[in-house]
Amino acid sequence: MLYYLITLIITLLVIKCSKLKDKFANTSIPYIKPWPIFGNMAEPLFRKISLAEHLQKFYNLNKNSKYFGFYDFNSPVIVISDPELVREVGIKSFDNFTDHRGFADPSLDPLFSKNLFSLRGDEWREIRNLLSPAFTSSKMKTMFKLMRVCSENFVNYFHERAKSQLFTLRTKDAFTRYTNDVIASCAFGITVNSLRDPDNKFYKIGRKSTNFDGILSLKFFCLRSFPTLFKLLRIKLFDKETDDFFQKVVSDTIKARDQENIYRPDMIQLMMESRSSLNELTIQDMTAQAFIFFFGGFDSTSEFLCFVAHELAENFQIQEKLRQEVDQVYDEFDGMPSYEAINGMKYLEAVLNETMRLYPIAIFIDRVCVKDYELPPVMPGEEKYLLKTGDCVWFPIYPIHRDPGYYSEPDKFNPERFLDNGIITSNSPTYIPFGIGPRMCIGNRFALLETKIIFFYLIRKCFLKPSKNMIRPMRLSKKSFTLAAEGGFWVDIESRF
Repeated sequence: MLYYLITLIITLLVIKCSKLKDKFANTSIPYIKPWPIFGNMAEPLFRKISLAEHLQKFYNLNKNSKYFGFYDFNSPVIVISDPELVREVGIKSFDNFTDHRGFADPSLDPLFSKNLFSLRGDEWREIRNLLSPAFTSSKMKTMFKLMRVCSENFVNYFHERAKSQLFTLRTKDAFTRYTNDVIASCAFGITVNSLRDPDNKFYKIGRKSTNFDGILSLKFFCLRSFPTLFKLLRIKLFDKETDDFFQKVVSDTIKARDQENIYRPDMIQLMMESRSSLNELTIQDMTAQAFIFFFGGFDSTSEFLCFVAHELAENFQIQEKLRQEVDQVYDEFDGMPSYEAINGMKYLEAVLNETMRLYPIAIFIDRVCVKDYELPPVMPGEEKYLLKTGDCVWFPIYPIHRDPGYYSEPDKFNPERFLDNGIITSNSPTYIPFGIGPRMCIGNRFALLETKIIFFYLIRKCFLKPSKNMIRPMRLSKKSFTLAAEGGFWVDIESRF
């Protein structure tokens, strides 16, 4: 069945691309002529280069232009390389660019199509306004205690093993279990210990639904190109087991809270409280929001943690400087730092900011033009370019973050650049790891807080050292469309005490 599906899709792609007009041919916009079917995506698709480095290559070819053309398979995209224009489109002219590109069918893939990331227009605004209070400082302060328990469980587990001998840790697996437990506790009200119970259902479903290295990746990119065909053939991105599991978790959580009068200051609670409004959310709607929060936090945050651990292991002087700050706060609060104390750690924050600069969670972010919009000339002396309704633009985060015009020695890990006289991270279009404008990631505070806590305890109790299992110097994986290390992430852990 899969063979015939792939054959059919390739045939349709050939037909579709044979009729495709070159959108940039008669414009002054720089671009590289696309291949049939693959557009400008052939090299990363066939694992010749990582997607991040591929996009950076195109970016570097067009340094003198405010934007350039790119073919995402058969879809033409305007990639905006000028940070001030990114700010203009992402913030000032947001009403013209409110949406992400959507392609999943709500009747087939409600988990993927009805969540905050995929929703459009007024539906998106309504859900965003509903969920935003779940991520305020006061709510983060409450979740902090739950995160601290997960962090201590995680660090103690590996610290005990490192006491007897140097312990080699495959960090992606370990950190994924940590983020799984944090989300289960903070978002779903479920206590899970994925290190001591490695086969728990929450973790296993999470791994399956976020693994884009195999058939899920193929389905995702085919769905983007042929959403109508997928709807006709009733092909879902996520299988019934994943749908049923998350829907049961959410419905059971709501039922238990109603029956036992339980209150928790989290996302599900806010959605439960909306049931008294005219636009009541269904269980399916609630499940979709909870799922995308889980989806982003499970994989993206754990990958971020891997990069932090890797850079600390590779840069021991930086690790030692961070350890001095950790020890000072640890001693001041007798090992139980407050929410304010953790958030006040300037060097820890600089380490995380620098990691996100080098390895942003998203390589790029997209926006869809919902009202015609006139871009300024791509270069001085050229004509303006009219973006029409339905056209897509990208903000190339990875290349902008590594541009030597904005960062000295851009490929060097240097947290100092984010300290007192360094870069102002807020409102800077040259630093947008969580996106920009009203559609920037709603869970950014949550992700940063759980990262700060885990590294507070890990650096306090352990030394992180380079592992012989790690490919050094680290190279970006060509197998993943997200940022990952070739050969996986590995560090050696040695006990301090």
